[in-house]
Amino acid sequence: MSIFTMPSLGADMEEGKLAEWLVAPGDRLARGDIVAVVETQKGAIEIEIFESGEVVELIAAPGQTLPVGAPLARIRKLGEVEDETPEAAPEPEPAAPVTPPTPESAPSAPRPPSHGASGALPGARAPDGVEAGVLASPAAKARAAEAGLDLAEITGSGPSGAVLLADVEAHLKGATAPAKASGKPAAKGKPGLDMAEMRRAIAAAMSRAKREIPHYYLSHRIDLQPAQDWLAATNAERSPDRRLLMGALLIRATVRALAKVPELNGRFEGGDYAPSDTINCGMAVAMRGGGLIAPAIMDAREKSLDDIMAAMRDLVARTRTGRLRNSEITQGTVTISSLGENGVDALFGVIYPPQVALVGFGSPRPAPVVHDGSVAARVCVTATLAADHRVSDGRRGATFLAEIDRLLQEPDTL
Repeated sequence: MSIFTMPSLGADMEEGKLAEWLVAPGDRLARGDIVAVVETQKGAIEIEIFESGEVVELIAAPGQTLPVGAPLARIRKLGEVEDETPEAAPEPEPAAPVTPPTPESAPSAPRPPSHGASGALPGARAPDGVEAGVLASPAAKARAAEAGLDLAEITGSGPSGAVLLADVEAHLKGATAPAKASGKPAAKGKPGLDMAEMRRAIAAAMSRAKREIPHYYLSHRIDLQPAQDWLAATNAERSPDRRLLMGALLIRATVRALAKVPELNGRFEGGDYAPSDTINCGMAVAMRGGGLIAPAIMDAREKSLDDIMAAMRDLVARTRTGRLRNSEITQGTVTISSLGENGVDALFGVIYPPQVALVGFGSPRPAPVVHDGSVAARVCVTATLAADHRVSDGRRGATFLAEIDRLLQEPDTL
């Protein structure tokens, strides 16, 4: 028997609110299944389970705010026989009084792991058709399917009109769905997103990062003209839905450059550095109405350029509709941030702990470059590196940026 506890969903998280259960006692679980939605300062996150088994008991109720590590449920491992007198679940540490559960709170759009860098990858956007789709929480989708309802017929009261479980129940009863309860008005920005809380989360994480991580910074201007020309030629032969964005090339080049300087890919936790065998590359996505979140493209080293492009579109869409998983939020090993097409020349980010490096890209733009013995206007981008001096030094960081440059001069090999 094991106890499923409130997970830590960020370096600054101390507690979370259980928004809804997606399982019930008796349900069989497989590793990676989504079992609950938890609301934190980063927003509503879908929680995965990392063991197979059967739900025995749901200890916590939706609406409860509990500290990290507090028991949420009891899980019986597959093949395990429960004792006749099972040991009682450990009591959580005293927490602030819990208000009674209210009608389901919507998974509001996730708020950003706090990064000092700003912007989204160049051209990053949701795939065509996503905005026109019906947004709904997992519980609402399950209840609608059970009742044979079309979600498009239900008026949603959640962020961006998302359909909530309460909306489905109200529709079944023929009543008007209740508006989302709120203890205080949300700051101006994305509906349902408390910008003040988001900024407090950013301040807490960035204060910790600057206090604990000895940063060093490097910058390097890269001639992007070969990549720009290759991209234009490649996209000319593709349908719009298969075209690549410059952001995909920047991610692919960064991921491949880590093979030469692997110490930049890992996590510094508990006073020790642990290099990572996999590359889970965080990608900064700008939220509508303000703010950032940087979910990770999991196992990015194993993905082709087209796979990375597909993962970018998928993450952008799910970030903006509040459908990220806790693994995408908590298991990043390096982060990339970019100012896109309309930013400034360079950005210098703050590392998101416990990671040890953040790569920034300014806005690509024409610049005078000496090429083949003469000065010409060519598209360039300034790449920057914020790295942890406990793990690497300037010489290794310079090798890393130079390798990104080299790879972008040969885009057909990416």
